[in-house]
Amino acid sequence: MSNQQPSRRKFLTGAAAATSAATLGFPAIVKAQGPISMRWQSTWPSKDIFHEYALDYAKKVNDMTGGDLRIEVLPAGAVVPAFGLLDAVSKGTLDGGHGVLVYHYGKQNALALWGSSPAFGMDANMLLSWHKYGGGKELLTKLYASIGANVVSFPYGPLFTQPLGWFKKPITKPDDFKGLKYRTVGISIDLFTGMGAAVNALPGGEIVPAIDRGLLDAAEFNNASSDRLLGFPDVSKVCMLQSYHQNAEQLEITFNKTKYDALPEKIRAIIAYATEAASADMSWKSINRYSQDYIELQTKDKVKFYKTPDSILQKQLEVFDQVNAKKSAENPMWKEIVESQRKYAERTVRWDLDTNVNRRMAYNHYFGRKPAANKA
Repeated sequence: MSNQQPSRRKFLTGAAAATSAATLGFPAIVKAQGPISMRWQSTWPSKDIFHEYALDYAKKVNDMTGGDLRIEVLPAGAVVPAFGLLDAVSKGTLDGGHGVLVYHYGKQNALALWGSSPAFGMDANMLLSWHKYGGGKELLTKLYASIGANVVSFPYGPLFTQPLGWFKKPITKPDDFKGLKYRTVGISIDLFTGMGAAVNALPGGEIVPAIDRGLLDAAEFNNASSDRLLGFPDVSKVCMLQSYHQNAEQLEITFNKTKYDALPEKIRAIIAYATEAASADMSWKSINRYSQDYIELQTKDKVKFYKTPDSILQKQLEVFDQVNAKKSAENPMWKEIVESQRKYAERTVRWDLDTNVNRRMAYNHYFGRKPAANKA
């Protein structure tokens, strides 16, 4: 046996050979590329609870991917105006965004059917059920493709019935809308125009200043928390609750399709499931926060709430039927979507109404008083 130590040259040659053999037997290890960063914008002011929902969603995705995808969310106006979000995401100016489909009404009216209508009696959660299981997802993909929007859309986050709005005095009959300078968006523009109002569509952050300057007589936005934070109690002390104009709306998350399609399959799956998780969490958070602000609007801000009279609600349905007939005749995609929604609603709303008990009796039994809203 030789006592000679192997030379350094022989050792390196052997190591190289071993490495080559290992390469044949095992897959190559790809060097990590680092986290993927996305810059988003919401359609909400930074103080609005809706912007908080956008941040909540981004945090869920960032946490669930372990930092492999990092979403930064900017407030409305940081890059583009609120109503410019769809174009910015489609073009890649932004990688994604958080808003509502109704804000894209000017691009294709049928986009507003995701919530900006009576929805044939469905609430927002039922409309999301239609979207996932009743054909809505496929129709929305087709709709966006028809206008050349390079986006992937995730409707989520069921919103509760939105108030009729904030007024100088209680609205008691349909004719009270005649000549009223009123803010709303989407199909509600056609609905309230049909009721005689002079409608102005404005993003959320611009509504209260417009009322303050006298450019609007009245306006609706969304919920007790948003309305309070946006300053509605500073310009009005009368809020009318319950309306059919937006009783089934939800939020929307959009990704630039080119950037989304380039993501690893695992991250795309996380995005989808994070959307559903955020949808549930948002609905739970909103119950907690809206109910608190509803009380504080009355006790601290001295706002008086009134239930919208049935005569106005019935008029809304009649005017929507007229709008629906006109749009269906003009827009084949509108017709296809409302027919799909109507078919789904006929079955699901009947089940819902027949199955779920009215909770008013139980509330009155346990608390010995009726809810705070008065008759107008």
